[in-house]
Amino acid sequence: MSETLAVIDFETSGLGPANGGRATEIAAVLVRGGAIVGEYQSLMHTGVYVPPFIEQLTGISNEMLEGAPPAEQVMREVAEFTRGCPMIAHNAGFDRGFWQFEMRKAEIEPDPAHEFACTVLLARRLYPEAPSCKLGQLARWHELPDMGRAHRALADAKTTAHLLIRMERDIEQQFGQELGVAPVRHELLARLQKANKTALKRCVADYAAVWRRRAQQPLPLQA
Repeated sequence: MSETLAVIDFETSGLGPANGGRATEIAAVLVRGGAIVGEYQSLMHTGVYVPPFIEQLTGISNEMLEGAPPAEQVMREVAEFTRGCPMIAHNAGFDRGFWQFEMRKAEIEPDPAHEFACTVLLARRLYPEAPSCKLGQLARWHELPDMGRAHRALADAKTTAHLLIRMERDIEQQFGQELGVAPVRHELLARLQKANKTALKRCVADYAAVWRRRAQQPLPLQA
């Protein structure tokens, strides 16, 4: 069966939770079989103050957040929406930090499936000739669909989802010999993002070998 990946994006009041930043908006886009199959988006109220330069960047004002649902409710909803799905984000270290912080604040148990892969790290390995690994520039370079205003969570998450779909296709084309019949799954993306740029073929071949061994294992008997 096809794997469902959850592409997430946060808009925030600052650089990170360690510096007092809180999430102001989150979006999650589900990708399966090379297509977007679901989406979730919500503003979220934490009581945090949004500085003027952040409001100008994102278009999210303090007044908008006053009427937003509580962050705890939003995180419960998005945790359920993404249950069992490995995660993808552009500059994943940033989004992972807010994801983990807001989940803890909402007292939600971590989902073991919520491991992150990063499209910035993947782009550095797959597209060394790209002018930049910024999301907007990669989108223009690949001529991805225009999802609307940047620095809003759903637009950025959908752009990242289209970038992910493009990456999956490019991996299949570039490393088809090494992959054989092995599918491009989150496990491979997580391996590639850490691989030396000169050893990508070996990384794919090692993943494919592991996948083939697993595929040949007999299924457990049903009780």
